[in-house]
Amino acid sequence: MRTVDDFAAIRRLHRDGLSTRQIARQLGVGRDTIRKALNHPEPIPYTRSASRPAPAFDPVRPLVDAILAADEHAPRKQRHTASQIFRRLVAEYGYTGSYGPIQRYLKERRLDRRDTFVPLDHRPGHRCEADFGHIHVDFPDGRRLVPVLVLTWSYSNAPFALALPTERTEAILHGMAEGFAFFGGVPREVWWDNPTTVAIHVGRGRDRTLHPRYAALASHFTFTPTFCLPVTPREKPRVENRVKDLQRMWATPVPRVNDLGELNAHLRRCSVTARDRTCGTNTETVGTRFARDLAAALPLPSRPFEACVIQPGSVDKYQTAAFDGNRYSVPRRWAFRPVTVKGFVDRVEIVADHRVVATHGRTYATGERVLDPLHFLAILETRPATLDHAPVYRDWALPPAFADLRRHLETRLGVRAGVRQFIRVLQLLARHPLDRVGRAIQEVRVRGDPTALTITACVERLARQSAPEVGDTPLSLTPSPLPDLSRFNHLLASHTPEEEPDE
Repeated sequence: MRTVDDFAAIRRLHRDGLSTRQIARQLGVGRDTIRKALNHPEPIPYTRSASRPAPAFDPVRPLVDAILAADEHAPRKQRHTASQIFRRLVAEYGYTGSYGPIQRYLKERRLDRRDTFVPLDHRPGHRCEADFGHIHVDFPDGRRLVPVLVLTWSYSNAPFALALPTERTEAILHGMAEGFAFFGGVPREVWWDNPTTVAIHVGRGRDRTLHPRYAALASHFTFTPTFCLPVTPREKPRVENRVKDLQRMWATPVPRVNDLGELNAHLRRCSVTARDRTCGTNTETVGTRFARDLAAALPLPSRPFEACVIQPGSVDKYQTAAFDGNRYSVPRRWAFRPVTVKGFVDRVEIVADHRVVATHGRTYATGERVLDPLHFLAILETRPATLDHAPVYRDWALPPAFADLRRHLETRLGVRAGVRQFIRVLQLLARHPLDRVGRAIQEVRVRGDPTALTITACVERLARQSAPEVGDTPLSLTPSPLPDLSRFNHLLASHTPEEEPDE
């Protein structure tokens, strides 16, 4: 095929006065080519003036249309491909044509059905997009896949990323509260896909039934919860691009950290550094546009949000309440009573009578018992064998002074009496800190008379010594002045027997 340079050479020779025969002889081209070059400054691309005849395909075209119409009601992964349609036409209808016409016909139909979009731009401070990304991270115990919550402002593209132990509702609540605090403002809308941890039911259009705690989060921060339409691509492209940044830039090479805290410090630095970049066709940096986002955003509430899921529970005979497949202990006083369990991303709180009665670190295993030895001190005196047979006490990591004291008491008083004395010392931990009781044991051992009574007296003396001075007394504990009783005495003196009525 001739190029523009060939046409230009022909036109220059003709300009210099050469005839068609001379140009053909000098350049080795045909006269038709010369005539085309003289009539047009560049070659005209070839275009088919009529569609290619496909006599073998025309009779089966209605059959292909019927197959494609039936596919509209079939599962997405069980619809016909071009090759499958070709095999069916050959086997069932005796099709004698080639595969190419079927492939071209399906391609034309798909092009006609593809969606087109209108370019969008969002107002500052109006919208934020949320999604989860996943990255591999090297911890001291090996490589793990970590979920990362990513929030991105739609106007400025300013990001926030937080690694979390899970993608459950309480983790989303915690991550979004941390993100708003990091930004210093709240968007008017937050867009999600349709995770069941946020939207427990997907209705028609954009109608959703929110998880009660996510609804509480939206009410606390006063943003509008909004969701993408199902099976609709690119409704939140900003955060999807930021997830790619997370995987390709912030987590490449694979991060090596000691814990999630160190990983999150790295992700926060990456989120701040991203504000120095420009995105897309914008000439302004992300930080410059984010300043406009923040100026138009909602203010942070004055009170923090309690980022937890809440569920009712009851305490069983083992003094434990269930949450997320595990059981957590409470003090003896709350056994057999109803309680409220609050599950945070890092801890579990058990509430009774409008106050927290037990707090434990959260475990994400299944079927575990998370027990606090202090919760069972009240029943040790009636069940002393528990001290050696219950894992909660057998695995209790106490300072060496406690084990030395038990051996001394059992040697001097006998096993049974020594154990009971030791249990009374352990029960002091319900009212005093561990270091104070340990110090009292060491002081009494030095004097040579370690018993439960002497250790208790020493602990109480140390507690009085560590009490705040008079000047440091809290306002609520400041003693009130004694009342003036002189007026009351005056009333007694003015009362005479003659003034008494008859009985």
